[in-house]
Amino acid sequence: MLNEADNKTSRDKLIYMANQIAGFFATMKDAEAADGVADHINKFWEPRMRRQLLQIIEEGGTGLKPQVLQAAPKVRRPKQASEEPGR
Repeated sequence: MLNEADNKTSRDKLIYMANQIAGFFATMKDAEAADGVADHINKFWEPRMRRQLLQIIEEGGTGLKPQVLQAAPKVRRPKQASEEPGR
């Protein structure tokens, strides 16, 4: 049996996860929340996920909570695959 998450695209899932992180930090002041969101994404998201999130933000960030958008400048931009060693 399929649940709602099974019907989402990878983009939708990424937006959902980023918003969940933002929800966790929502009780903090804006700057602290943005720092917390960025810190979590930088520590636990693989480069491919961070790259996709930043692309979503560059395309307007539709569906993302304000805390995610405020965190964007602090999210580390991963190197492109062609810039990584061994490629």
